[in-house]
Formats: sequence, C-alpha cells, structure tokens
Amino acid sequence: MIALYLVDSNRPNPDLPGEVPQVVSTVPPAGIVKAARRPARYGMLAPVTDAAHAALTDLEREILAPGGGLDRLRLVRTPFVPEVRLHLAEDAIVWWARMEAHAGRHLPPPYWASVWAGGQALARYLLDHPELASGRRVLDLAAGSGLVAIAAALAGARRVVANDIDPYAVAAVTVNARANRVAVAATGGDLLDTDGAGVDLLVAGDVLYDGPLAARMLAFLRRVAATGADVLVGDPGRGHLPADGLTVVADYPVPTTEPSVDSPVRRVQVLRPR
Repeated sequence: MIALYLVDSNRPNPDLPGEVPQVVSTVPPAGIVKAARRPARYGMLAPVTDAAHAALTDLEREILAPGGGLDRLRLVRTPFVPEVRLHLAEDAIVWWARMEAHAGRHLPPPYWASVWAGGQALARYLLDHPELASGRRVLDLAAGSGLVAIAAALAGARRVVANDIDPYAVAAVTVNARANRVAVAATGGDLLDTDGAGVDLLVAGDVLYDGPLAARMLAFLRRVAATGADVLVGDPGRGHLPADGLTVVADYPVPTTEPSVDSPVRRVQVLRPR
C-alpha cells in the first residue's frame, strides 16, 4: 500500500505504475492491510505497513489536538526554505517522551520532527535550480519530514516518491505534502539493496551519519548513478564522505534547528557523483 496525497483530487496518480495499489490522502484502518515482503514488481515503491497506518492516525490526532507547548507539533515555515511548511515538534525529545508514554512502548527516534541541515540545503538547491526536477521521476531517500520531496514537487517533478524506514516518517511525509498541496507518494521499506530502477533523480540528505550506514548508502548511490540517474547528496560534514568520487555543486550556510547542535549555522555541501 502506498500513502499518496494528491492536490484537490480523488483520482489516483496516473504516473504511478498501474499494478501498484494507491491511496489518496488517507489509508484504511490498521489491521486491514497486512505487512508483506515487497514483490519485485513494486520496484522502488515499497508497501506501507500497518505501523504506518497507525502512525498516520497518531500524527493526524496530534495535528488537530488543541493547546501548545514543547511536546506539540506546529506547522511552521522551514528556516532555509520558507516556501515549504512542515509539521515539526517544538522539542522533538519532549514530544518523543510523551508519545512513548502514551503508547506504552518504544517508538523510533522522531528524526522527521526536526528539519535537518542537509535536507534544507538540498531543498534550497532544487528550488533554485528547478530544471533538475522538472518533469522527472524523483526519489527522496531517508526522507524524514519529506522536505526535499516536497521541494521537488514544487519544482515541477512529474512523480515524487519519498521513502523512509520509519513508519512515523512515512506518515509525516503524507501530512506535510497535504499541508503544501503537492503530490508525493510516501513509502516504507529499506531500498539500499536495490538499484533504484525507474528514478531520474535521487536526492538524499543527512544520510552519511555513521560509518556502516555510510558504506551501504554510498554503494547504493553509486548503483543508482550507474543506471544513468542523477544523484544529489546533502551533507553537513558528518565525517563519512569519501575522499574522492563526489563533486561539490553548492555550499550553503544553513540555519541549525537540529537537536543537540551548538552552532546556529552549519556549512552544508550539496554533492553529486563524478
């Protein structure tokens, strides 16, 4: 199942493969769709699990909840990309603690509830250079809030898929696309062992944050680039970039809103494989 938001429409997106089930704006109640292995025909469109349905219900309830405070979500403009509004936590750690207490179980860290420097730089780059996305099929990998996917849609992409392994991120992409009135297909699952077939442009922000993951991610990015797709990476200097093989195409001073970061501004590079 693919959670899909289309602007002012009840119709399925004609640019998605016909055999892929589609959902517009909302998803069936948890329990109707069972998690399954991804069939080969889905390509980069991995099915959304029951967990993502439950997460979407949680986020929609949180968005509509009255009141304010550090443990609430707010719809705010992104500091470096004010064209995009996102549902973000005033304090992601406090929000996470309250949600875990309410759920009575561990929940994944809410990386989607903050706006990260690498994603802001990528989104800015796409909006400043819309020809990179216009009319193309775009995959936003490890999408988090969906900021970069939304920017690609605003830049005129023909189809945008936002992928993340966290069901709450899948839900966040859905509600954030809705807030910005753009069409984005939000999908779950780990795509790093695929070749990204069917993609014209792959974007990935803040994905090189530890050694083992960076190794898997870089191998995937190279495989996608080998298919002829364009690849763009946003990295704020987390220390896992390779010594060669990537070319810097932009360098930005990005306002920092991430948890546990001292500097108010981070230098972020946008890079592409050579």
